[in-house]
Amino acid sequence: MNIKILGAVAAVALLAACADQTKTDATGTGTAHSIVPGSQEDLVANVGDRVFYDLNKSALRADGKATLDKQAAWLKQYASNNVQIAGNCDERGTTEYNLALGQRRANAAASYLKAKGVAVARMTTISYGKDRPTAMGSNEQAWAQNRNATTSVR
Repeated sequence: MNIKILGAVAAVALLAACADQTKTDATGTGTAHSIVPGSQEDLVANVGDRVFYDLNKSALRADGKATLDKQAAWLKQYASNNVQIAGNCDERGTTEYNLALGQRRANAAASYLKAKGVAVARMTTISYGKDRPTAMGSNEQAWAQNRNATTSVR
């Protein structure tokens, strides 16, 4: 009887040890469990997948350029990856205005990446206008999160 209990405890301990193996992320914190290098998850976790814009603007901010610099380096490292850059807007404004503004935002991000050496053939752009908000709410905090261009691995 004791041997069966001891065997069961040993089996549980072995399974727990196997399940607790983690990979470390770029910061060495051990939080990345199964991120595949070059994947969308890798882009989000280790580089950043979005840049933010000011109200009614499509000009890149300094923080956006820093993120796009990291994306350009990442895309050079993973040269087989293609990306889609989606321009987004907050809920204010007409559908037509926001679709045009979202396209200008996506184009601004793509142009910056092109200037950093990413081939145009590896990028597509699209505008979702105000149709795909990332933050729900009708306040400045939500609106600021929804004014973005998001890069996705294709």
